[in-house]
Amino acid sequence: MKENKRKFINFVNIGEARLPEQKSVMEQIIKDGVCPFCPENLRRYHKEPTLREGKYWLLSKNQWPYEHTNAHFIAIHKEHIEHIKDLAPEAGAELVVLFAWAAREYNIPGGAVAIRFGESEHGNYGSSVLHLHAHLIQPDLENPQGEKIKFKIGQPIAKN
Repeated sequence: MKENKRKFINFVNIGEARLPEQKSVMEQIIKDGVCPFCPENLRRYHKEPTLREGKYWLLSKNQWPYEHTNAHFIAIHKEHIEHIKDLAPEAGAELVVLFAWAAREYNIPGGAVAIRFGESEHGNYGSSVLHLHAHLIQPDLENPQGEKIKFKIGQPIAKN
């Protein structure tokens, strides 16, 4: 895998770490040279329990939720794929079922679903792990500062 300007080394983009603990875990992932979301490695790095599991996805709370959220879930594709074009239609349907379950189970009245895919220079900017995963996010509409949730996607490539 080639290294790019966004510091994607191996399977993580350490430049997108938002918290010191997250950065420390990413440094260990880089040393280990493995994908942290592949099933054989997941429990080593992701400490949140699996809430639901299907044929294609597992659903968990996000270990490092975005600021200003009431709920932040992550669905991780069980097979290592990096691009949505490689996603089976049945996997897309299962993802919706898992997120619908979470919305019912956790009484989420509204929110957003987001998926980044591909290499970081092609719209995956903001992603910390290069393994297809999806977010279900419920904003905290009562945060005192009225701050919005920031979900990065896309950034122009610097021209040399």
